[in-house]
Amino acid sequence: MKREISALFFLAISLSAGMAAIPGVACGAAYHVGPDTYRDILKDLVPGDHVHLMPGVYKDGLPLHHLSGTPRAPIMLSGPREEPRAIFVARPRHNTISIVNSSYITVSNLDIDGRNLPVSGVKCEGHANWAHHITLDGLRIRGHGRHQQTVAISTKCPAWGWVIRNNKILGSGTGLYLGDSDGSAPFIAGLIERNLIVDTLGYNLQIKHQQPRKMLPGMPVASSTTIIRHNVFSKRQHGSREMARPNVLVGHWPVSGSGADDRYVVYGNFFYENPDESLFQGEGNIALYNNLFVNHFGDAIRIQPHNDIPREVSIFCNTIIASNTGIVLARGLGSLAYHQWVIANIVFARSPIRGVPQEKNLTGMPDEAGNYLVNPYVSPGQMNLVPRDLKVREEAQEQKFFDDYPDAGLDFDGDPHERVRMGAYSVGKGRPQWLPKLEIKPFFPALEEDVRAIHQETVTSKTNPKGVIK
Repeated sequence: MKREISALFFLAISLSAGMAAIPGVACGAAYHVGPDTYRDILKDLVPGDHVHLMPGVYKDGLPLHHLSGTPRAPIMLSGPREEPRAIFVARPRHNTISIVNSSYITVSNLDIDGRNLPVSGVKCEGHANWAHHITLDGLRIRGHGRHQQTVAISTKCPAWGWVIRNNKILGSGTGLYLGDSDGSAPFIAGLIERNLIVDTLGYNLQIKHQQPRKMLPGMPVASSTTIIRHNVFSKRQHGSREMARPNVLVGHWPVSGSGADDRYVVYGNFFYENPDESLFQGEGNIALYNNLFVNHFGDAIRIQPHNDIPREVSIFCNTIIASNTGIVLARGLGSLAYHQWVIANIVFARSPIRGVPQEKNLTGMPDEAGNYLVNPYVSPGQMNLVPRDLKVREEAQEQKFFDDYPDAGLDFDGDPHERVRMGAYSVGKGRPQWLPKLEIKPFFPALEEDVRAIHQETVTSKTNPKGVIK
């Protein structure tokens, strides 16, 4: 199939001589394809190419096998942001978006309909050797609720540098399942942000534990961070009682060698309802802060041994309402050798905090929340968990080490935290910018600047004016 030339052909030609002299700026082709033609060009994609998938129903899957862009010239595949969309429908015995030995690829603005088949929406295949720097942005994934092993987005091979952002995952068996069950497929240095994952049978998100890593070319050697931020995780409906799972579970890092000092940083998320399990469970190195947890059925946070032990653990400035336990830290043998602290949280639960001293946190029973929070007893979209200023300020803590963590100086909304802090919102706040609800959490200016800086190279490649032709 011939490469399609943009309507800006002559403008692009006139610019090409000057642009070619700029180091690191890549050329790329623009393809405009539909359901009958898109498969013809997939194997020939090179760095900087952009595949525009036109509205329609795509029945033959999207194999991304042995394709590699570059940091400054990723391969991009995108559908229309608005209706009508490009819709990929599942096929028996085939995962809809299949990834094998590929890197620096962005897939955005597609609908994936699983049709209740036992296949994954997006899967980095188990027989692959690796897949790194994959960005999934603006996907809408539904129809994958056949059983818990039916997964919306899954990685089953070593994966690093992934960005999973701005996706809606509705009613899957499992939302995100990152890593393999035996710990042999590490998920490293990922960014999971601004996703809506609701009504799964099992996990909204699980990141598996990791065995000692078999290092691959390009895999991070230095310690790295996986960031989980500004997501909405809910199991208000349709959770499985037979094999109950937390909304989010993160496993331990390798106990030795590369990755032993990696950490999870989890902040700015809204965790809502789980009829049979906790909202969050983890082990290993974890920082958990500036989150909202609401569970009228059971526990909120459980830090406990799963395949290893809790290690470096920091839990601070969260706001929690739970009918049973707010925060549990069950250390396990050997865990006391690590620094662990729980401070400046607002916790209203039948058993607010277990396993660590409750001092320096504001705690109470669930029916006391209304004395300290503006409007805690209503549904999402009306719920206001901002503190009543005077009562909470008397309990607030001033700690310099809060600022050692990414964006810890910003509250749940992205507004500046006061230096004296207690809970997920700034103590002196009037009204939240966003009343938490079951939708994608919006961007606020401070957060937008943060993300723009992190992904500057990707933004630069997407806006390259020479990328319309090759």
